[in-house]
Amino acid sequence: MRTHKKLLITLLASASGLLVAPSVFAEPVVLQLDYEIPVQQNQVAFVPFAGDSVLSPIILNDLNRTELTVTSRDLPQQPRSSSELAGTLPVWQSLGIPYLVVGSTRSNRGKIVIDYEVIEVKSGQVLEGKQSLTADNNQQSLRYAGHVIADKVYELITGTPGDFSGRIAYIEETGRGKDKTSRLKVMDADGENARTITEVNGSIFSPAWSPDGNRIAYSVQREKSYPTIYVQNVSGGGANVLTPFPGSNLSPSFSPDGSKILFSSSYQGSADIYEISASGGQPRRLINWPSSEVQPSYAPDGKSFVFVSDRTGFNQPRIYRHEFGTGRTTQVSNSGYATSPQFNSDGSQIAFLSGRSAAIMNSNGAVTTNLGNTGIDEAPSFSPNGKRVVYASIQGGQGVLTIKSLNGGEAFGKSGQGIIRSPVWSASPK
Repeated sequence: MRTHKKLLITLLASASGLLVAPSVFAEPVVLQLDYEIPVQQNQVAFVPFAGDSVLSPIILNDLNRTELTVTSRDLPQQPRSSSELAGTLPVWQSLGIPYLVVGSTRSNRGKIVIDYEVIEVKSGQVLEGKQSLTADNNQQSLRYAGHVIADKVYELITGTPGDFSGRIAYIEETGRGKDKTSRLKVMDADGENARTITEVNGSIFSPAWSPDGNRIAYSVQREKSYPTIYVQNVSGGGANVLTPFPGSNLSPSFSPDGSKILFSSSYQGSADIYEISASGGQPRRLINWPSSEVQPSYAPDGKSFVFVSDRTGFNQPRIYRHEFGTGRTTQVSNSGYATSPQFNSDGSQIAFLSGRSAAIMNSNGAVTTNLGNTGIDEAPSFSPNGKRVVYASIQGGQGVLTIKSLNGGEAFGKSGQGIIRSPVWSASPK
C-alpha cells in the first residue's frame, strides 16, 4: 500500500528561476510537492545481527510465525545499534514501520555475547534499553539463545511473553501389536531439533511437563502389563517409577508448583482420580464415583482441576471441574463427546477433544474455536502464552504435528515417522 505525504522543500532561486549557489541575492522559495513514499504494512523491521549467521534466521523465523509481520528486506540501512541511527531516523520513520530490531554479537572468553535493541521508530526510544544475552559457542546453545531473544522481542512489542523457548514433547509410534515401538520425543517450538527421550517396545501415553520445563511424566504400557507412570529428567538420566500399583495408571498432570501429580488409576476398582507427591509415595483418592473418571488436569492457580467422567452414560464423556477448597464438583462441558481437557496459562480457556475434533472452550463450557477433525483422537495443547496451540493429526496417511496461531499468525506442520500423538508444550526451562 502506498500513501502520499506532503513534503515541503525550500529552494534558493535567482530572479530568473534558475537554481544557483546561495548568495545574498537569493531568496527562499517554498515549494509544496506531492512526494510518494512507500508505507510498508510490516510491523517490525529486523536487521540481521552484525557478526552473526546462526541467531538471526531463528529469531526472524520465530517472529514471522506470530501475528506480527516482520521484514528484513529492502531496508535503507544495516545499523547494529540505536546510536548508528542518530542521523537517519527520519528515513526509517518514512517507511511507516513501527518497530526496528538491531543487534550484534561478540566473543568474550570463549562465549558469545549478543547485544540487541528494540526501537520504537516514531520516537526513537529503545524499549527497556539495550538487552544482552550470553551463550555458549555451540549450535545447541545459540539455537536456544535465538528463541530466548525472540521471546523478549515479542514481549517488548506486544506486552505478552513469547513462547519460542519452550519445547514440545510428543509420542511417535511405528509398527503394530507386538511390533509397536513408541518414542517419547522433544523438539524446539519451531519444529526443529527433535530428539528421543525414551523408546519402548509397547505404548507411551499422555506426556506432561513439569512447570519448570525440566521433567516429563508419562505412562508406559508394555505387553501383558498395566500402564505405569514414570517421571524423567529431560536433560538425561533414568526414569523413576511413580505408580508401582496394579491397574491402569494414566494421564499425569503436574501441580503449578511441581510438587504433586494428579493421575487416574483403577488400582482400587474403577478408574478414579488420585493425587500423589511428584517424588512418589502413597496416593490420595480425590474422586470416587461409580463411573470411570480419567484425564485430570490442574488449573493454573492450583485451586481446582478438570477431569473427564462418563457418569451421564456409556460413551458420553463430559468434562467436570473439582474445587480443592470446597470439594464441590461441577460439569463444565455442556453436551456431546468431550475429553482430554487442558487449561491455558490464565485459566480462561480449555483445550479439549470434541468428538474427533480439536477444539477450545471458555471456562464456562462455551466452545469458542473448532480446529477441525484431526483424524485421530487427539486434543490440542496450548503454548505457554496461550496464543498458539499444537495438535496431532493424520494427513495423507502420515502423522503430522500442527502448530497454529489463535490470533492470525502463520500455521505450520511437522511430519514424523508413523503416528504422532499427544503433543504438549512446555514453558521455557528454568
